[in-house]
Amino acid sequence: MLLRLPTTVSEAQEYLAEGAVPVGGATLVWATWQREGFPPLAMSLRELPEANVLGRDTVGGAVVLHRVDDRVPDVLRLAAGAVGTGAVRRTATVGGNLVGSTLRCLLPAALVLDARATVLEPDGIRETDLAEVVAKRPVLLSLHWREPVACAYRKLDAEAGGPPPLVVASAVHGDAAGERLRVAVRDGYEVTDGSAPCAAGAEEVLRALRATALGDLPDAAWEAVRAQVTGLLG
Repeated sequence: MLLRLPTTVSEAQEYLAEGAVPVGGATLVWATWQREGFPPLAMSLRELPEANVLGRDTVGGAVVLHRVDDRVPDVLRLAAGAVGTGAVRRTATVGGNLVGSTLRCLLPAALVLDARATVLEPDGIRETDLAEVVAKRPVLLSLHWREPVACAYRKLDAEAGGPPPLVVASAVHGDAAGERLRVAVRDGYEVTDGSAPCAAGAEEVLRALRATALGDLPDAAWEAVRAQVTGLLG
C-alpha cells in the first residue's frame, strides 16, 4: 500500500482523483485491511494545514482526539476525552470518528454545536451539513460552529460488551431572536436531536423538546435528558 501525505489541498484533490482511500488514524480500518487486503493507494491528511486547525469555533478532521482540549467548547472536549482508551485517542481522528465510525461518539456534540462541515472532493472544497457527512461519508477537512452560551455533556456507564453507552449533549445558543437549546442523544447506535427556545423555564423547554424527535426516546434516556436540561438551564 502506498500512503500519500498531501501538504496542500490541490495535492489532496489529485490523490482523491487517483482513487486514494482516505484514512484517519486507521484505528477502524486496519484490522479490516489485514483481513481483506490493503488498498493500493491511501491518503492521510495529517500534514494538511486545513485539516489540523483547532480553536474555539473550529476543529480539523485530522486532529487526533487527545489534542481536543479547552480551546473548543466543553461539550466537544468531553466527548473526545470519553472515546476509547488513551492509546486510541492518541491515534483516532475527528474525521475518522464522525465519518468512519458506527459509534460516532463526537456526533451528538457536533449536532448541539450546530456545526457545519467543510469537505474535500476531487473537484474542490465545499461546505455541507452533518446529515450529509453521516450519510455520504465525504473527506472531512474541518468542522466549524458559533461558540455556545453554555453546554453540557454526559456519557453514562455501560456494561462491557453490551450496547453503546447512552450519550446526552446539549448547548444553548444566542442570537438576535433570543436563546435556543439544542439537545442530542445517542441511544444505541442511533442519534436523535431536537431544539427549543429558552425563553421559558426548564419545564416549558422540556415540554417543547418532547414535541420533537426526542419525545420518542425510552424513559431512561428521557430522564437523562431531563436531568441535563434542568441543570444547564438552572
